[in-house]
Amino acid sequence: MYEPIRTKSVHTMADSPRAADYPHRSREEELDIQLAGHLSALLAVTDELRALTPGPDLDRAAERIAGRIARLRDGAAPVRSTSVTTVTGPGRARSVALHRRAHALAGRALVVAASRADTAAAILAAERMDAHAAAVDGAEPPAEAPAERPAEVATDAEAAPAGHRAGRGERRRKVAAAR
Repeated sequence: MYEPIRTKSVHTMADSPRAADYPHRSREEELDIQLAGHLSALLAVTDELRALTPGPDLDRAAERIAGRIARLRDGAAPVRSTSVTTVTGPGRARSVALHRRAHALAGRALVVAASRADTAAAILAAERMDAHAAAVDGAEPPAEAPAERPAEVATDAEAAPAGHRAGRGERRRKVAAAR
């Protein structure tokens, strides 16, 4: 009734002889490659920040990141930028944007380092996140403080007794005003 399949399936098993034709990597190797990539991007941004605002902290951080990348790549040193010629825009705004980008890249590296249980890389990424967050907070103008309200005016959350919803006080005032 049914015609037999005459061709081989495109869905071959991994045990077949064709599976040896292309390289396979383990999960750990894939995570190493991914972490090295995120750290390389972080190093590029750090080098750009070093060119924009030189300092010993960024120099030490760049060397630590480069060392971690070299360990992940079996001793191969990462490609480094010696000078950045594409610095555009005002220095402060550019610096803040680079710190934000570095913070995001360090966060990605932290996630991958945690996935592969690499404590040293996770600590390095967390330290860089803290440093870049502090740099952004220090570079941005402080937000305006909220205007002082008179002591007799309280928000619903402040006026509501503990355990009650904040919106209940507002409804009570509206009902009382309608009477």
